[in-house]
Amino acid sequence: MLSTILSAFTVGEIRKKLAFTAALLALYRFGSHIPVPGIDTQAVDAVQKNFGGGGILNLLNTFSGGGLSRIAVFALGIMPYITASIILQLLTVVVPSLEKLSKEGEVGQARITQYTRYLTVGLAFAQSIGYVFLFKSFGQSTGTPVIPKFDAPHVFLIVISLTAGTVLLMWMGELITQRGIGNGISLMIFASIVARFPQGIHAWWTNSDQVFKVMMPFLALGVVAAVVFVQEGQRRIPIQYAKRVIGRRMSGGGQTYLPLRVNMAGVIPVIFAASIMAFPPTVGQLIQQPWAQDISDFFSPNKAPYLIGETIMIILFTYFYTAVTFNPVDQADKLM
Repeated sequence: MLSTILSAFTVGEIRKKLAFTAALLALYRFGSHIPVPGIDTQAVDAVQKNFGGGGILNLLNTFSGGGLSRIAVFALGIMPYITASIILQLLTVVVPSLEKLSKEGEVGQARITQYTRYLTVGLAFAQSIGYVFLFKSFGQSTGTPVIPKFDAPHVFLIVISLTAGTVLLMWMGELITQRGIGNGISLMIFASIVARFPQGIHAWWTNSDQVFKVMMPFLALGVVAAVVFVQEGQRRIPIQYAKRVIGRRMSGGGQTYLPLRVNMAGVIPVIFAASIMAFPPTVGQLIQQPWAQDISDFFSPNKAPYLIGETIMIILFTYFYTAVTFNPVDQADKLM
């Protein structure tokens, strides 16, 4: 495997794609450290404690690669685009016009992609407004306002900056898919998670529990191996093609198989379930009231209600997403 990877660098086209992908990912990480205009950078350092521990903000901050805690231009990350994509794919089954577009080939898919972009802008704009008020509440709790001038022009500037950052990330992800090594959105999520590795390694190394320090690497490797094993697993359905007589010649025939992946939905249900379950604690953090704080604490990611709710949603979303992406009738028509 290593020889195959090393030999890939000898091909000029592959080197260009890898360099292009690395450059865009580096630009993504650079934008995660640039603060949006209109905020007090010194006050941002004072609210870093709100993103620590195992709270929902720490989970959202992981998906943004730490940009949310810095209130950076790329604070929203690519999550609005992923949410919009999942919503459009689920609506394809419900809305007949979208289902018709999905069957019109490249033209229909281009139209659905355009709708996804519009929905991404709307979701990013709404989420940006919520985060602005969340940052304001953090400033009130620390005594140092994160947004010194909290008026309509400055709030609009911050919202537009955060929304534009998400749109730019969406465009960069599509560029990686088209001109890079592919799967640009997944690579951006991977880069966001990997960017948090140094903090995770530091927390593991400084942990006082010696059993945890010894067992953690083995558990991590075991989980990765299990995920790869399930992700690469497939059920091969045998297909027998009948022979046909064309003129005086016999053509066709033979046997092949239809590979059905064990996990057709991939990681999409996990991301969507995490986004849905993140809504109640985020609202609880936004509303500085005792009852809202109780809701936020109840749905904390390290507690049983959040884990049970996310597990149920993952199962439901996996069922529906698989039904959306794999239609047995359509597959049968393609084999004819």
